[in-house]
Amino acid sequence: MEKIITFEDFTKVDLRIGTIIEVNDFPNARRPAYQLVIDFGALGIKKSSAQITTQYQKEDLINRQIVAVVNFPKKQIANFMSECLVVGAVKADDVFLLHPEIKVKNGMSVS
Repeated sequence: MEKIITFEDFTKVDLRIGTIIEVNDFPNARRPAYQLVIDFGALGIKKSSAQITTQYQKEDLINRQIVAVVNFPKKQIANFMSECLVVGAVKADDVFLLHPEIKVKNGMSVS
């Protein structure tokens, strides 16, 4: 473990379930990435840049549910504004998206 946090620290992270509704190439990114448009239900539609091109094809990501942090400030990545952080398990350059086992309501909280 790199850092120990308190339970209070953890409760500040707002993890939610969303469904990817659009995927675009991101040629201006420094490392290969996609631009994702994600539906979080009542929380609305958010965009994210994700370096997931080694494990996923664009067409395989449409309608896929994912886990994302939705309460980070927006971040400019090249010419794109990222509004959330998609969560995945990382091994070298490979990212494996975290997702619910069954389809759940978009915007559902993860704890």
